[in-house]
Amino acid sequence: MNYSLPFCAGSIVGIYDAEDRPDPDQINKVVEHLLAAPPKVAAVQANLDFYDTEANWLSRCFTIEYAAWFRVIMRGMQKLGLPLPLGGTSVFMRRNVLEEIGGWDAHNVTEDADLGMRLARFGYKCEMVDSTTWEEANKVPVGWVKQRSRWIKGFIITWISQMRGPVTLGKDLGLAGFIGLQIVLFGTATAFLLAPVFWFMWLGIFGVEWSFFALMPAWFWNMAFIGLLVGEIIMISISVVALALKQKFGLIPFILTMPLYWPLGTIAAYKALYEIVFAPFYWDKTKHGLD
Repeated sequence: MNYSLPFCAGSIVGIYDAEDRPDPDQINKVVEHLLAAPPKVAAVQANLDFYDTEANWLSRCFTIEYAAWFRVIMRGMQKLGLPLPLGGTSVFMRRNVLEEIGGWDAHNVTEDADLGMRLARFGYKCEMVDSTTWEEANKVPVGWVKQRSRWIKGFIITWISQMRGPVTLGKDLGLAGFIGLQIVLFGTATAFLLAPVFWFMWLGIFGVEWSFFALMPAWFWNMAFIGLLVGEIIMISISVVALALKQKFGLIPFILTMPLYWPLGTIAAYKALYEIVFAPFYWDKTKHGLD
């Protein structure tokens, strides 16, 4: 993308994946949004969704996750004024701002999320636009893990990169933005990495004893379990709201199966952790045309 940027002639630069099917009026909405917005709004992100939701169980769960992320969480972050981790497609930027901040980080495998953080550090904002781009869901478990491991690896690399100067980062983003970055980037990765502890806690309720429980007092594990349980309830609620907004009520029962979906993310997270040490710039490409 850095190579192709000099060949772009327009004042707005957009990104699409090859298999994308954007809403027909998406470009018009993007241009109207950026023309009406203050100059500090440097980028807009469209909703991402899947046109092959009904393919299998994995594609349904992936659709639920995307709906929660783009239709509820990202919009909530925007209203709170937090930096948005932009998606890899259907994101549009003011060219002059993109050039001002140095374009994309060519060594980051989630250069889009990194760009959203850097825009915020330069004082710019990203906003969601009311339009949807339809993609092909990665509905094969091995392929899903490979794709997700790249995303998680990129989040960790972005967090490490931004946290090289935490004091300066805090000054650039403010307290709310600094905390938001920690939750989105570091929190996403650690949630997957620490998921096995949550599973062990569930087994502990049924009488299974684990030696590591003795490392901390009982109140600590009780509070941790309550916190994790509340987090699960919140995510379920967000998913229900997101599907209601999409009017995809038939997917709501599949929310109950999401505890079987998230362990794939844990596998991906440990793969990402391994690659950060041994292959930090390796891009595990996503296969398309899976139907």
